[in-house]
Amino acid sequence: MPITLPATLPAYDVLNTEGVMVMADDKAARQDIRPLRIALLNLMPKKIQTETQFARLIGATPLQINLSLIRMTEHETRNTAAEHMTEFYHPFAEMQDEYFDGLIITGAPIEHLPFTDVTYWDELRQVFDWTQTHVHSTFGVCWGGMAMAYHFHGVRKHLLDAKAFGCFRHQNLAPASPYLRGFSDDLLIPVSRWTEMRQAEIEAAPGLTTLLGSDQTGPCLIEDPSHRALYVFNHFEYDSTTLKEEYDRDVASGKPVKVPCNYYPDDDPARVPLNRWRSHAHLLYGNWINEIYQSTPYDLTQIGK
Repeated sequence: MPITLPATLPAYDVLNTEGVMVMADDKAARQDIRPLRIALLNLMPKKIQTETQFARLIGATPLQINLSLIRMTEHETRNTAAEHMTEFYHPFAEMQDEYFDGLIITGAPIEHLPFTDVTYWDELRQVFDWTQTHVHSTFGVCWGGMAMAYHFHGVRKHLLDAKAFGCFRHQNLAPASPYLRGFSDDLLIPVSRWTEMRQAEIEAAPGLTTLLGSDQTGPCLIEDPSHRALYVFNHFEYDSTTLKEEYDRDVASGKPVKVPCNYYPDDDPARVPLNRWRSHAHLLYGNWINEIYQSTPYDLTQIGK
């Protein structure tokens, strides 16, 4: 079954070209089926790229998905055309009476700031609390996941001495988890961040379980069943060239940056990078969608009750 997107959303043509099943929203409205309602709270500056990355993953399941795009109410993006934001995004203030089967909260390039110094922190805390009554399952990604762990459990993020940048091996710490169904014992995951959460502090927070972790970059995927949430600190959703684009950008701006490790063949940035995480990315988000489908109430107003 397809993911339902507006036919004018840039991701529609991209995914259609890739062979992902997409359906225009006017056609989907004529089907007698209750699709899963998934929302994306997009905090990244490159909105269109991020929309496409997540739509690709959640649109690859056998279920029909309706994707809604949400933004912070007062925060104005400077990297995406205002026309795009007006046409496709809804401010959170207008969505508070809506119910969703799932919500993805992306990262944001504000790692250096304390959470409480972020200009939209108060509204984001409202979003986190709103998920407990209006969202069946929430997936916090990178900074978004760290922010949720801090809000609900007080787990702190710590600045790193050097950026964790590249593709790092991770261990499957919970093979019986339904979210890791079909996962290998270890796998490569793209990492790009200046902060970390520490395993000892996660273990000290009641109810949190680490599902994936790395000896080099620490915990990666955390389950928080009491809040019906997953937190992932690394980037399964990245395109093959996303790390390259970050590296090229920093080189062009004269910033001191190391070549992303274990990404280019022989660590040579003149060579084409290989995508070695795509299959696990589809597994993870497919498993998440499946768990939502198996457990979400048919009547969305019963979420949280």
